[in-house]
Amino acid sequence: MKLFSTLTILAFLFALSSCKKPTLPSNPERTIRYVLYTDKDFSGDNHIITFSVIMKTLQGKTLFDSSLAPMKVEDIPDSLNRFIIEKKVPNNDTATLVVGFLYSIQDVGNSWYLDSCASTETFKTVNYPFQ
Repeated sequence: MKLFSTLTILAFLFALSSCKKPTLPSNPERTIRYVLYTDKDFSGDNHIITFSVIMKTLQGKTLFDSSLAPMKVEDIPDSLNRFIIEKKVPNNDTATLVVGFLYSIQDVGNSWYLDSCASTETFKTVNYPFQ
């Protein structure tokens, strides 16, 4: 009987030691989604516009910067055909971020649409209806 009790206790301890709880990452992956469209009618506006998407820290360190192909203002898609770009935060940087769009209209000027992404946000959508 003593041998049976000892074996039962050993089996129980072995079972406990082999069960491992899955560990959650301490720093979940962060993603930024950029959404660009317009709800205005720019028919006939043949100015060339170039959009860039940016992701920077508040200290000015550029984490991501990419330009879309130049297009005519009239060719900016409507909400049904919007551009969606999704980008993981490089190296899963935990800084508060400045995210958004920069754009340049040929012979007109430059402007931007910027937002922030708190260090605790794991998913941020930058929704820009171009006006």
